Amino acid sequence: MLNQGGIVRSTSQRNEKPWTREEFREQLIDVGRNSYHDKHPFHVAMHEGVLSKKQIKGWVANRYYYQKCVPIKDAIIMSKLPSREFRREWIQRIIDHDGNQEEQGGIEAWVKLGEAVGLSREEILREDHVVPAVRFSVDAYVTFAREKPWIDAVASSLTELFSPILISERIKILERLYPWIDSSGLGYFRNRLTQAPRDTDFALKVVLDYCQTREEQQRAVNALQFKCDVLWAQLDAIEKAYPN
Repeated sequence: MLNQGGIVRSTSQRNEKPWTREEFREQLIDVGRNSYHDKHPFHVAMHEGVLSKKQIKGWVANRYYYQKCVPIKDAIIMSKLPSREFRREWIQRIIDHDGNQEEQGGIEAWVKLGEAVGLSREEILREDHVVPAVRFSVDAYVTFAREKPWIDAVASSLTELFSPILISERIKILERLYPWIDSSGLGYFRNRLTQAPRDTDFALKVVLDYCQTREEQQRAVNALQFKCDVLWAQLDAIEKAYPN
């Protein structure tokens, strides 16, 4: 049986009592508490200031592939949104990453971070250092956005619930513990301090509003867990490729 948005409801799940709005929100938050990539050993080591220059450069070079694919994922989601009001909101995410005549955008800002850690622009754009498992995990995320119902794809973006505090800490840590990084290259993180909360406010409201059955709510939680797994898998691959 299909509901609005084309989401399949099983008979057993239709009969389960939905979480309240606050309970549902807490279920989503719990995913981040338990699974967000700030808990990954590589990320912990970064914030302890013990990563080598090679490891930092490897992280930046590989994360570029994710940054490059974010607006592709968002364009797919936007094409599936059910109203022009939603699309007007979502399109800003694409502009934030791709840029326009007035703004350089997040992809360019990430390239500048790469230059700040000692990578050349050419090797970043050629993706010289992107390891297969990073590419595979990011491509899986784009495929998820393409194949799943739009509300699942929107829910998967809610990792931004957890990112502002992390990004604020990251800026301070990189400046203090990795002084060899040119601080002018940290513009990407500074921009996300305002962009991520704005994006999250909209996406969270949509998910809380549209997911009214327990089955729909659980699918949203599972979608967010999948995104956390994507981010975790990237760090697994980077950690293995750059052990020291």
